[in-house]
Amino acid sequence: PDVVDLCTMLNQMGAQVAGAGSSTLTITGVDRLYPTEHRVIGDRIVAATWGIAAAMTRGDISVTGVDPAHLQLVLHKLHDAGATVTQTDDGFRVVQYERPKAVNVATLPFPGFPTDLQPMAIGLASIADGTSMITENVFEARFRFVEEMIRLGADARTDGHHAVIRGIAQLSSAPVWSSDIRAGAGLVLAGLVADGDTEVHDVFHIDRGYPKFVENLVALGAEIERVQ
Repeated sequence: PDVVDLCTMLNQMGAQVAGAGSSTLTITGVDRLYPTEHRVIGDRIVAATWGIAAAMTRGDISVTGVDPAHLQLVLHKLHDAGATVTQTDDGFRVVQYERPKAVNVATLPFPGFPTDLQPMAIGLASIADGTSMITENVFEARFRFVEEMIRLGADARTDGHHAVIRGIAQLSSAPVWSSDIRAGAGLVLAGLVADGDTEVHDVFHIDRGYPKFVENLVALGAEIERVQ
């Protein structure tokens, strides 16, 4: 959907981009582009991160400004984990009061489960009731995040493109390091459900994808602060 949205804007500016929504784009060069007004679609990865946060913390959250059609598989997985998921025209609500259930996840290009949500899926699996398998089909070497989760007490192991996580009742606190945007966000969510104070280092990565992340978490009731 992000590529389709970009193509829509470019065509409004006078570009000639064909094939949006398919596996092949055909671009015919033009002499110039013209100004336009365009409302960018909501960030589905950020929106889904908040939904998974509610599932992990056994909370209740309403997310607006995003098309739930762009997150159907993610919302189905949250439902499978035991959450009550309600969709609206411009968002969704996730309510989870019981311990999440284990679910298997395999990352794929859209409309599959986004690889950028893989760390959050691992975080959810780490405290779920049962054993989950997370399969990474998009990127190589994206399970470094698991090493940091193990620092927090997660019962996890990796083998090639697969991670097997046996859920435990509660994670423990530890210093952990963020290696990228999504890993950083995933570690913060894990810290919310860990016993004690968790320190997440190199959080500058998170700023690239989650504006006012700490402020929004505080507004939702999290005990979190940013330190230098």
